[in-house]
Amino acid sequence: MSDDPKTLVSTDWLAQHINDPDLRILDASWYLPDMNRDGAAEYARGHIPGARFFDIDEISDSRSALPHMAPPTEKFMSRLRAMGVGDGHQVVVYDGAGMFSAARVWWLFRLMGKTDIAVLDGGYPKWLAEGRETEDLPPVLKERHMTVQRQAHLVRDVTQVAAAAKLGDHTILDARGPARFKGTEPEPRAGLRAGRIPGSTNLYYKTLLNEDGTMKSVSELKTLFQASGADLGKPVITSCGSGVTAAIVSLALERIGHRNHSLYDGSWAEWGQFDQLPIETG
Repeated sequence: MSDDPKTLVSTDWLAQHINDPDLRILDASWYLPDMNRDGAAEYARGHIPGARFFDIDEISDSRSALPHMAPPTEKFMSRLRAMGVGDGHQVVVYDGAGMFSAARVWWLFRLMGKTDIAVLDGGYPKWLAEGRETEDLPPVLKERHMTVQRQAHLVRDVTQVAAAAKLGDHTILDARGPARFKGTEPEPRAGLRAGRIPGSTNLYYKTLLNEDGTMKSVSELKTLFQASGADLGKPVITSCGSGVTAAIVSLALERIGHRNHSLYDGSWAEWGQFDQLPIETG
């Protein structure tokens, strides 16, 4: 794997750079209710040395009824400053599943105009499997100045996605599992219809990953995008259940050099609840 501090770095890379003064590590572990895991509790029990815990549900837009929507820029800035993360830092983000929620934080930083951020390939499970050092105490935090510049083109709302679906001028990539995409499996969130956004293409996020939670090679990713039938000649909108695993597809797009992509923040948690929005099944 080729390390890239703007997309993906290996555990070897992180071990070599872990004492760099301008490196900041974030544990962004987050789980679906049916996973029966608690990211914050697991962080408290053990994490990569120096890691701060990034709470996806807390660092979000508290005014929205939808889960963990992107926070206002002021909230993002104030939370990150308090965590000692700011301008001039190289950030590495990981999660306890291998690669599940970390990509969401990578996307969130990019939305805020911060590009010096990479996901740790294989995450905490790979770090542990290699017998690397961990600690159970949170780091001492010193505030760091942070400036952000929101990149509105990286996010899409329901109106924009509805227009894109109707006009067919974007490729909409759905990262959910095939059964949820087809509408043959009920949604994990109560009250949502089963199905997909009309005209969308399925690219299950797990197919982009190896068994150890690392991301597949660039050539393998290109093959998978091709096999999905996705038209990468158009701008891409990534979607999923609630905007978390969609970011894995966004990260994969960035890895293969496809820069023209955005993420539907509300994803199926929003689309699935409104009867006036069309759906496809089968």
